[in-house]
Amino acid sequence: MDKQLNRLKVVLAEKNDSNKWLAEELGVSPTTVSKWVTNTCQPSMETFMKIAKLLEVDINDLLRFDELN
Repeated sequence: MDKQLNRLKVVLAEKNDSNKWLAEELGVSPTTVSKWVTNTCQPSMETFMKIAKLLEVDINDLLRFDELN
């Protein structure tokens, strides 16, 4: 079962921000951000905190704890 552990794609769309913008702000490749938004891999918690700050959202808005059960 494919578990969607983060909502990064949704929040980026809600904020009208792009993967490319986020990659530039974090100093990572667009490919890395693409892997995060497709849940191929997950960023570290430190990176999640940076993303939340950049997007001006609570970190809980980026995570799907209900999917861990």
